[in-house]
Amino acid sequence: MNEWLRADAAMMMESMSEQMQGIAKMQRDRARLTATVTACDKRITVTVNANGILIDTQFADDIGDLTYSEIAAAMTESVQAAALKVIEQGRQLMEPLQERKTRLPRLSDLVADIPDIKSVIPVATPASTAPPNSPSRRQPDEGADAAPFGRRSLINDPDD
Repeated sequence: MNEWLRADAAMMMESMSEQMQGIAKMQRDRARLTATVTACDKRITVTVNANGILIDTQFADDIGDLTYSEIAAAMTESVQAAALKVIEQGRQLMEPLQERKTRLPRLSDLVADIPDIKSVIPVATPASTAPPNSPSRRQPDEGADAAPFGRRSLINDPDD
């Protein structure tokens, strides 16, 4: 019986080690991801990194044919579209690890009376892509608890 437990534990540790190596590789691969989107008949090209942060902007020589409002709207839409593309690339990169994870036993399967962790982890609220002063950003969150401490930033934030 003792040998069986040791063998089972060794197998689980090896599986966990493989999973950690896979996660490390995925993180390295994800960090290299970029996504590029063009807009306004190729007058605007934006590229974002794996975090959806704008890292490059290119304007064609005839960008002056557009109004400032058109450029601003195209930039916003393009950066959001590129961010969605890079998020999808990251999701696809994670698929093999997610599949492997579903095959591993959960702690609740191994230890009686332990709740499944997934049942107690809150689901993240998706970030809004609405402009700063839009009505959807001004609606209070239902059931949200007030933060016990105020947020203080070292950066001048126009909303503070």
